[in-house]
Amino acid sequence: MTFAGFPDGKVSFTRIPEPFFSELLPQIDDVGELKVTLYALWRLERMEGEFRFLRESDFRADERFMFGLAPTLEEAESTLSESLERAVGRGTFLQVDADQKGDVLFFLNTSKGRAAVDAIQKGNWQPDDSPQVTPVLAEERPTIYHLYEQNIGLITPLLSETLQEAEDTYPAEWIEEAFRIAVEKNIRNWRYIEAILRRWQERGYDVRKDRRDPEEHRRQYANWEDD
Repeated sequence: MTFAGFPDGKVSFTRIPEPFFSELLPQIDDVGELKVTLYALWRLERMEGEFRFLRESDFRADERFMFGLAPTLEEAESTLSESLERAVGRGTFLQVDADQKGDVLFFLNTSKGRAAVDAIQKGNWQPDDSPQVTPVLAEERPTIYHLYEQNIGLITPLLSETLQEAEDTYPAEWIEEAFRIAVEKNIRNWRYIEAILRRWQERGYDVRKDRRDPEEHRRQYANWEDD
């Protein structure tokens, strides 16, 4: 399996503290520890709350991440535990038993992380037990530029602005589905795709209706020239 490359258009970024590159990265000599560290940086960045932490179960629950640690689940779980231990020993993570009953939390070793651990140890703070939605690794949705190039052809500078406007206007799910319908009907034309998107915006999102459009509807758009 090879990496297809970073897509064009809008992609999300993760902030990584500069000391990671200047101080921490040269010290890390274990691939598992490196993956666990980077994953924690990515995931904590996308969480909410003043004090952000992870449990070992949070890592285990992300199947895509665990799959990248080792070929089997048993090996991945062992690698995860060892990697977390390495990261704690190196000082990247701070580890604390929140309830003295085995509820182990991992904080990033920052001023806030240190403050949270200190507050827990002194009995001044306990993490909220209410569940929160946390991110997991997932394949990025293809951008509208990628969809166009894969299904229609090359993008001109003028069309690039039009595609960007469409990506800002319509939900990603709609754009993907509109391209899929165009391919199924063999009408590889941006104007046809744009017409579908506009119709959904005006009349409501209805994939089934557009998939059973009559033949005259197909002919209506088939003669349009590609942008």
